[in-house]
Amino acid sequence: MYNKEDKILIIGAGGQIGIELTQELSVHYGSSNVIAADIKPIPALELNPFEKLDILDKDALLNVVKKHQISHVYLLAALLSATGEQNPMFAWKLNMEGLFNVLDLAKEKHISKVYWPSSIAVFGPTTPKINTPQYTIMEPSTVYGISKQAGERWCEWYFNKFKVDVRSLRYPGLIGWKSAPGGGTTDYAVHIFHEAIKHKKYECFLSADTALPMMHMEDAIRATVEIMHVPSDQIKIRGSYNLAGISFTPSEIAEEIRKHIPDFQISYNPDFRQGIADSWPKSISEDAARNDWGWSAKYNLSSLVQNMLENLA
Repeated sequence: MYNKEDKILIIGAGGQIGIELTQELSVHYGSSNVIAADIKPIPALELNPFEKLDILDKDALLNVVKKHQISHVYLLAALLSATGEQNPMFAWKLNMEGLFNVLDLAKEKHISKVYWPSSIAVFGPTTPKINTPQYTIMEPSTVYGISKQAGERWCEWYFNKFKVDVRSLRYPGLIGWKSAPGGGTTDYAVHIFHEAIKHKKYECFLSADTALPMMHMEDAIRATVEIMHVPSDQIKIRGSYNLAGISFTPSEIAEEIRKHIPDFQISYNPDFRQGIADSWPKSISEDAARNDWGWSAKYNLSSLVQNMLENLA
């Protein structure tokens, strides 16, 4: 499954997903074969070779690929939903030009395989909210979502036109304890644990009954590693696969936290992120991922809360 001759480049390795993905792939390929790239050093990844890299600099990217004889690129560098709304033109430039730079390297045969994450942000206010299907209406309402929807179509186009082996997952909100969240609308579900442990109270920027699909970071990392090792003919979707995770509301996760911290209190003060959350699905269908490559999540809400509190404490 793991070819020790593969050389992996993770761009955006200092982010919420990047740190854990780099560590996981290092277990399988060896730290020296997994190169971490970001615009600033990453203390948590001191065992991996590091390259300071701006994904918008195509020449610098090619130099890194040649220097390390890279075969697989995981492109994680992006401006997320809430942050992207504050700086929309840069979000579009970073999210789209970065993707083109990597896809072009694959088209030119400098690399053999690309992973690029999409998101539930591709869905919008007109998308069916419950058990959102793989193929459905998409009218995203954020720059992040627009860039991810466009990116899905470009990935599919590069596969159909040039046979670029690109693979993608639509992540729900991701919840992990190893790194700080990166400016997304679902970040409350990470912040809430830190505040519960430190202060036993939390003011949520979403309303109590806002249901969103979420996923433990361990499941997301495992899905990412799995889809990159599935035989190419089993990957039927070259845009991006739905991932479902667990759907819950802020009040439901608070209630689960109270089972461990009985005097935990939550209050609600919705801000601009409420509008973003309201445009997204409440639950997702992941039938395509299950059927095509046997995906199955491990965590439910109870085990997720227990794992987060134990590790953060």
